[in-house]
Amino acid sequence: MKLTWLYRNYKSDLDLIERELEKAVSSNSELVHNASLQLLKAGGKRIRPVFVLLSAKFGEYRIDTVKNVALALELIHMASLVHDDVIDDANMRRGLPTINYIWDDRVAMYTGDFILARSLEYMTNISDPLAHKKLSKAIVEVCIGEIEQIKDKYRFDQTLRDYFRRIKRKTALLIAVSCELGAIAGRTDAYIYRRLYRFGYFIGMAFQITDDILDFTATEEELGKPAGEDLRQGNITLPALYAMRDSRIKAKLEKVNLQTEKEEMTRIIDLIKESGAIEQSHQLSRRYLDKALAILDELPESKAKRPLKEIANYIGKRRY
Repeated sequence: MKLTWLYRNYKSDLDLIERELEKAVSSNSELVHNASLQLLKAGGKRIRPVFVLLSAKFGEYRIDTVKNVALALELIHMASLVHDDVIDDANMRRGLPTINYIWDDRVAMYTGDFILARSLEYMTNISDPLAHKKLSKAIVEVCIGEIEQIKDKYRFDQTLRDYFRRIKRKTALLIAVSCELGAIAGRTDAYIYRRLYRFGYFIGMAFQITDDILDFTATEEELGKPAGEDLRQGNITLPALYAMRDSRIKAKLEKVNLQTEKEEMTRIIDLIKESGAIEQSHQLSRRYLDKALAILDELPESKAKRPLKEIANYIGKRRY
């Protein structure tokens, strides 16, 4: 099942979001405009806008209001991707050259800042101070997460707790806040938006764990980058942490660096697969998804519940 199939009932609203994103990244500066469009062309699943829209359905759904939150969250996510690519010295994203590869790191960093500023501009259309407080806190945490990711590169002695804290800030937090702010924009009561935040957090954790699994199990064509690239870049993810419980595998992984040849990476990926780490990681992802689905059962009936369940199940079955 493709995620786009799950979006079928929200096509007109998501088409509106896509058009607004194109407007958001436009600029009088040709360089900034072209750099921003390069990122937008790489596409994406638009998970965060979808969660904003669906969460608003638990309250008063007004697209003219809720679209501003959806745009803000997706733009923040896009800005974080630009900064990630600079940190990782990445050449490709979703099969297309990155901004820092086409231009340079300085252009990429200022483009990321420009996109982040645009997100805040859209949020000025939301009058509720609570929404601004929640978003500001999330941005602070995301920035801390970026710093922590740099600090943890090639740190092979990190713990599972270090990993969970990092992916919370890297992925789960923005998905959680997407659900929460969507509900706040829909004027739901605190009971609903707090539970939707927890739902989004659990979904986000599962989503990132699945991404980290796919780095070892999907093909280069599916990933838009070589398999095992996260590990080669020094990002120690859950499958690697599980596999390193075997001291022989850990000794191999500790030698990985940017100069590691493709053939050696293939051998290391095979070791990780043979260790049972992939299955363990899938099991943990499933536990997070089960927690998310349990929270949905606590929420009042809404047309949004079924698509939220379908998205959760899609994440659990995703293979690329």
